[in-house]
Amino acid sequence: MIILGIDPGSQQTGYGIVDTDHRVRAYGVLAVAGDHALRIQSIYREVTRLIGQHKPNVCAIEMPVYGNNPQAMLKLGRAQAAAMLAALNHRISVVQYTPKMVKRAVTGNGNASKQQVTYMVKSLLEFGRLGTELTHDASDALAVALCHSHREADGITGVKVHRDWASFLKSNPDRIAPAQS
Repeated sequence: MIILGIDPGSQQTGYGIVDTDHRVRAYGVLAVAGDHALRIQSIYREVTRLIGQHKPNVCAIEMPVYGNNPQAMLKLGRAQAAAMLAALNHRISVVQYTPKMVKRAVTGNGNASKQQVTYMVKSLLEFGRLGTELTHDASDALAVALCHSHREADGITGVKVHRDWASFLKSNPDRIAPAQS
C-alpha cells in the first residue's frame, strides 16, 4: 500500500508518500503563490500531479482544528478540500486525522512539538537516498502518512474513510453551505 500524507496549508502544503514498509518515496512542500483562489487551484493541480506520479492507494490528510482566526481556518479548510477533491476525483480513499491523533501515533504524545514530530519521523522512516531538507510541513505530512500506516497495521477502526465526494458530503452535511438565493 502507498500512502499519500497531506499537511494542508493555504501558503505551503506539505506532502509525504510512504509505503507500508515505512520507506519514503517522496516528500516536500507545495509552495503556492498568487491570490487565494489561484493557490487553491495550484494545490489541486499539484496533488493531482503527485497522484499521477506515485499512484497512492489512500490519501491521509490532517484535519484543520478550531483556531482563533476564522479567516485563517476558512483558508485552511479550502486548502484541505482542494487536496481531498484531487484524491477523490481519482477514486482514492481519503482518511482524516486530527493533529493530536497524528502526534500521538508518531511520538506517543498528542501535544508533541514540531521538533519532536520531525525527530520521530526521521527515526521511524527509511529515507533511502532522498536527501532534500525535511521541513516541518513535509515532516508533518510524513507523520500523517505514518499515522495512517500505524492505524491500518493495528486494525484501528472508527476513522472516517471517504471513497468519493458523495460519501464525504453524505457524512458531513453540516459542512455544506446552504444555497444562496
